[in-house]
Amino acid sequence: MCSGCSAVLLLALASLAGATDLRVCADPDNLPYSNSHGQGFENELARLVGRQLNRHVRYYWLPQRGKYFGALRAGACDMAMEAPLNYPGIRTTKPYYRSIYVFLSRRDRNLNIRSFNDALLRNLRIGVQVMGDDDAVAPPAEALAARGMLRNITWYGLYRNYLTANRPAVLIDAIEKGEIDVAIAWGPLGGYFARIAQTPLRVTPVSPRSERSVRFAFDIAMAVEPRNVTLAGQLNGFLARHAVETRRILERYGVPLLDVDR
Repeated sequence: MCSGCSAVLLLALASLAGATDLRVCADPDNLPYSNSHGQGFENELARLVGRQLNRHVRYYWLPQRGKYFGALRAGACDMAMEAPLNYPGIRTTKPYYRSIYVFLSRRDRNLNIRSFNDALLRNLRIGVQVMGDDDAVAPPAEALAARGMLRNITWYGLYRNYLTANRPAVLIDAIEKGEIDVAIAWGPLGGYFARIAQTPLRVTPVSPRSERSVRFAFDIAMAVEPRNVTLAGQLNGFLARHAVETRRILERYGVPLLDVDR
């Protein structure tokens, strides 16, 4: 046998094995979506996708903000488990869920806020999340500003401290502690953390028809590198075949679901 042939063969076999991996971009600490212990609904969906495509799931961990989708475009991973539908610079599948912002408050307060037009809001401390590292304004802040209620807002930067476990839970903690009276959060975050809160919380979706100038409901899809038409097709096939299972996974995590716009 030629000198060095064994090493070459081993490298070839390793490369072939690596080709069967499904490399998934995911955040290591971002429940209810994903974490490094495999506890989020994105983790569950990734495992289901891997089984159906007969590919081993291997994660590429990075915070889900800033340059997150840049890793996908650069080829560091094959797919991301979720992205806003038609997000620029990537290829998205058909949407697999649609969610909406929610009002959250302690049940023992009996606030029962259902609309930004509720007169009670003008006398309440309202928690709103800052979106990402660039301090982008969340839709709830736009709706409150249009009604002259910016002074009512307490801002929560959910993603600033990358070393703190359960970072998104800070908004829910503030309600439980009485730091704020009501919070307005993206549905998957609000629904999940309200379920595991020690204090019973009321979760009320914002009516998608109540706000005409601000968008509160969004379609969410899976994403691949723009040129990877084959994988996008495989994922669309997966979503069509496993719609019921996918919905059950989302419901277990408390995700408020609306009918998807198709």
